[in-house]
Amino acid sequence: MTTAATAETELTTPDSPAEAESTPGGRVIPEVVRRRLSTLDRSFDPYSWLVTVVITVIAGILRFAGVDKPKGYIFDEVYYPTDAWDMLQHGVEWDEKNNGAAYVVHPPLGKWLIALGEIPFGNTEMGWRFSTAVAGTLMVLIFIRVAYRLFHSVVLAGIAGLLMALDGFQLVLSRTSLLDIFIGLFILMTFAALVLDRDHYRRSWQRALERGFDPSATPHLPRIIPWWLLASGVAFGMACSVKWSALFFAPFFAGMVLVWRAQARRSAGVRGPIIAGILGDLGWLILTFGLVIAVYLASWTGWFVTDNGYFRHYRADNGWSEPPVIGALQNLAHYHSEAFNFHTGLTQKHTYQSWPWQWLLLGRPVAFYWSSAAGCGAASCAAEILLVGTPILWWSFLPALGVMAWFGVARRDWRANAIMTGVVAGLLPWFYFAVKDGRTMFAFYAMPALPFLILAVVYVLGAIMTPASGMTSGTARTDRQLVGTVVVSTYVILVALCFAYFHPIFVGTIMPYDDWSVRMWLGGRWI
Repeated sequence: MTTAATAETELTTPDSPAEAESTPGGRVIPEVVRRRLSTLDRSFDPYSWLVTVVITVIAGILRFAGVDKPKGYIFDEVYYPTDAWDMLQHGVEWDEKNNGAAYVVHPPLGKWLIALGEIPFGNTEMGWRFSTAVAGTLMVLIFIRVAYRLFHSVVLAGIAGLLMALDGFQLVLSRTSLLDIFIGLFILMTFAALVLDRDHYRRSWQRALERGFDPSATPHLPRIIPWWLLASGVAFGMACSVKWSALFFAPFFAGMVLVWRAQARRSAGVRGPIIAGILGDLGWLILTFGLVIAVYLASWTGWFVTDNGYFRHYRADNGWSEPPVIGALQNLAHYHSEAFNFHTGLTQKHTYQSWPWQWLLLGRPVAFYWSSAAGCGAASCAAEILLVGTPILWWSFLPALGVMAWFGVARRDWRANAIMTGVVAGLLPWFYFAVKDGRTMFAFYAMPALPFLILAVVYVLGAIMTPASGMTSGTARTDRQLVGTVVVSTYVILVALCFAYFHPIFVGTIMPYDDWSVRMWLGGRWI
């Protein structure tokens, strides 16, 4: 098991001639170089896949059971499901009152995905919530595989999957027809592809060294085609096609890729690892961003192929020239300019708005649904769907981030730095906009950062559970390892119990008013 506790050994083991190994090409490769370039070899571990399947099934049951309730639209479902249904009829969002194109400020992909559920199930609750439930379930599956690749531990991967499956925040967004679960899924897919690209790049360097490549004597670096990096561009393009806020991750992920590649070249013995290969790295990143743009434009196909889209013929309507293709792109650029102005000027107060510094503390959850209808067997009843994370899990985030940040610096663990990069990319820009212009924000804007926050907790749990010497079994098992395992098991059980306690307000179960009231742990902040 590779965890935070063993990372320092991996990174600082000295080079020793006794550990060197000769390759068929005659070049001696030090064992420390092999270890530093090594990646997860057991891509198919039956136990890891068994854990993945079991936890994904649990997550799916939680997300699909009763997903068609409550009846009717809740919160922002008044927008996206109707837009999705109109797009099936007209190819673009439609304003039924004016019988014309509707002005919307989010890209189309999320609504097209909602429409995929409305095709088989119609314009019904099951229809417009089906795709979000699928996305939420897929997110758990991919998350488990990412955690397994990061930590090389079936146990920690399983814990990661359970924590996401039992998080009320992710559950509510998986059962509600909003866009945020899709951007969370695609950002996670992007990160997963980047981790796979890191492994592929290191394996390629290791194979090159094994074939006799000598970085100190060869002026040209091996040619490595980064297929997974290109795949990350497709996934990131899909994220941007749901909400523009995905762009916050672009500079952070790009910087992470550059650092990872320079570190791999340094481990392989390349002199000047930052400069050597930087042009190639930048070239591949530019090509990847080209794929992002291509995917984004493809998501607007319905707008391009019809004449009814909002601002579709803006230039022609104003008496200006509108050449084929270029004119359409100019009209789309104008549309984006107007939408950008809307977002930057959105400061209208809302009952459930919150600030980024409140999100991890659950300072202002969002009430998606409320009913006081009778039927609970008591004089006063309540049913609510509250977008709030499982408290024990969420209140662990800040301490976990502090501990993980220390590991990232003290032990130079790339995993800690990668996880922290995702957290910063997902949260820090919102702090800037909150301070700069007081923009209206909601807690669900934190959705893309959620996987990284949970990974931070799992990282710390791994450090608690694993002694510096590594995991052992049988009579060699130490008291330190036993105590750590008990602590981690207790934490996971407490999270599960906390989730079960709050589950009624995650899914809108009707209950006596007093039972609902005692679950409002932060009083008026949750009401």
